[in-house]
Amino acid sequence: MSNTSLLVIDPDAGRRNELRLLLGFVDYEGEVFLSDLSGWETDASLPQVLGTVLVPDSTDEAETLALIERLAKRFGDVAVLLVHQQEGVTGAPQSLVPRIVGTVETPFRHSQMMHALRLAEVHNDGKPDESLSRSPELFRNLVGNSRAVQRVRKLIEQVADSEANVLILGESGTGKEVVARNLHYHSSRRDKPFVPVNCGAIPGELLESELFGHEKGAFTGAISSRQGRFEMALGGTLFLDEIGDMPLAMQVKLLRVIQERMFERVGSNKSIEANVRIIAATHRDLEQEIKAGRFREDLYYRLNVFPIEMPPLRERVEDIPVLVNELIIRLEHEQRGSVRLTPAAIAALCQYPWSGNVRELSNLMERLVIMYPYGVVDVGDLPEKFRGEFQVSESSVVEFAEAEGVFDVLQMPAQLPNDGLDLKEHLSNLEHSLIKQALEEADGVVAHAAKRLRMRRTTLVEKMRKYGLQRSNQASGI
Repeated sequence: MSNTSLLVIDPDAGRRNELRLLLGFVDYEGEVFLSDLSGWETDASLPQVLGTVLVPDSTDEAETLALIERLAKRFGDVAVLLVHQQEGVTGAPQSLVPRIVGTVETPFRHSQMMHALRLAEVHNDGKPDESLSRSPELFRNLVGNSRAVQRVRKLIEQVADSEANVLILGESGTGKEVVARNLHYHSSRRDKPFVPVNCGAIPGELLESELFGHEKGAFTGAISSRQGRFEMALGGTLFLDEIGDMPLAMQVKLLRVIQERMFERVGSNKSIEANVRIIAATHRDLEQEIKAGRFREDLYYRLNVFPIEMPPLRERVEDIPVLVNELIIRLEHEQRGSVRLTPAAIAALCQYPWSGNVRELSNLMERLVIMYPYGVVDVGDLPEKFRGEFQVSESSVVEFAEAEGVFDVLQMPAQLPNDGLDLKEHLSNLEHSLIKQALEEADGVVAHAAKRLRMRRTTLVEKMRKYGLQRSNQASGI
């Protein structure tokens, strides 16, 4: 795990305590230290390495830069969050100081603090001195502030560096493989292979060869020797996905390997040490499968040393706005386009049951990017099944969005993709989409659309001509 110790530097003792209370309110898991502008430099109780530092903004850019440089000399490549203490004070620009990964403004807000801490986490997980480069994809389904997701993160932290077998439970699409990959990359085996096997996708008669390998001539079609997944994963982690779909005959052989820590290739009598850590996952209720005679009880107890249950998306609705934001950032990073959702659209998604969980949400966002490239998606633009049985009224949308903190999430700053983007093209696409939406909502009445966009009617007509948008046959609004 990246270092989670956090230092708050602020000359105002009241504001320091306010920040500490807010960090406690958002269940920040790391140790929090407080200091004034000079005390931290002589404080021997501070750790040698910090994960994050909150520093005060200043009207003097050189002063802010000097403070960050002194912090870097003592703590290394620390993630810096800049605290704007008053309106209009911007301090050192982020472009000049790469370690400034985010900002927090007063008055402090829960959602803004969570977003800033998430940016610091991403910065720390991507440090070049990490023992292994972490792919952003590893964390995509663990995004969220709900207590259920925080519990999963805590369990991962507790068991990742042990040798205990882990059984990950949860519905399809909840991110069980993401949990398995996190367990591997946060373990002492992280520099060795992570080898996944989908037990439900491989025919039973081929599964033994797939897991243990085979020798040349072991069966018809075995024209050469082949390593199995256990050999590929030596020293690392073997992830047995959908273990509940494994045939009973293979369950017996797997149990023997777990017990004896040895296996043989098909057609060979040479034993190979099974130096692997096994992580299994299933969407099935294995206790019910045992009662039905489809799963061995002794294997279940061998695998279920440390269970981790991934919650379905419908039980952590408060994470949906954050997940939407994260999925958009990922699509932008992959240069696959972008899209923005209105509060009404977010509210509608929060009321959808999500039988496919995060995978279904991810697929929807990819679909919206294709349908409305660089556009703004309202509730009426969503596929029909996501809108619910009844049209969401404006008043209910506002009430729901405020209760769920949707507006706070939508006000988060846009993230620039690592590879950059064509800003002129991006703004042009966004302008085109907003003008089109305004015209549709105004039933083609240009004067009404111009009023919604807060621009002169003649200016809107020029922009419509520029983008090739035709007026409807209705009155132009004159």
